[in-house]
Amino acid sequence: MKKTTWVFLSLAVLAATSVATEVSAAEAASYTSNGAVDFIPNTDPTNPVNPENPDPENPVNPMDPTDPDGPNSGTNGPLSIDYASSLDFGVNKISNKNEVYYARAQGYLNDDGTASTLKTANYVQITDNRGSNAGWRLSVKQNGQFKNDATLNKELTGSVITLTNPVVRSNAFGVSAPIATSAITLNAAGAESVVMTAENQTGAGTWVNAWGTVETVTEKDQDNQDVLADVTTAVALSVPGSTPKDAVSYTTTLTWVLSDTPGTEG
Repeated sequence: MKKTTWVFLSLAVLAATSVATEVSAAEAASYTSNGAVDFIPNTDPTNPVNPENPDPENPVNPMDPTDPDGPNSGTNGPLSIDYASSLDFGVNKISNKNEVYYARAQGYLNDDGTASTLKTANYVQITDNRGSNAGWRLSVKQNGQFKNDATLNKELTGSVITLTNPVVRSNAFGVSAPIATSAITLNAAGAESVVMTAENQTGAGTWVNAWGTVETVTEKDQDNQDVLADVTTAVALSVPGSTPKDAVSYTTTLTWVLSDTPGTEG
């Protein structure tokens, strides 16, 4: 009697297990959930990057040769001018010949404020974090001729700045690059010159336009000794020999203008 009962119960358990398995398989179902991420325009300023390796993860601290203690911050985003090199054409002997002077290479500071060994071409950096892909236009104008109002010959009449051999770089992936103007001759009277244009659907992210490359040239110092200088020959200042020059520093300023109106110049 006990043996028969045990067998009967075992069969019942097996049968119940089989039925449960069949019910579970028949009731299998699927469900879809969602994933989402939203972006908004970024109004924060963007740090300057190395124009030879424009990686925002590794920002740099460019040094202004005309004002080493001056501020080094660009405009706020989402469409911003992050940095533009000041142009230092060096210390030169007065000459009655037509001369061409080259801009000193862009220098940098280390985190502790000491001078870095890094030298690059002079450059301008733009960031478009609007997220609209609407394009933009960058221009530059010279605010008057090189001057010094505290001396007799106050102006370097006929002097001209030229910028050539632009190289445009970015770390942006799959984005069409802006177009750089191949050669720019600045107008001391203040007319704007187009530097770069990003047509509609181009130019998103951070972009640098560097002129030429760094070259080491030999120059004569005040004692007529040969010295080495790191320069960017693509950024040049031509000064007529007929222009009188006093033994002073002559300066001017450049204004960089970034517009959200795309263009096709360049």
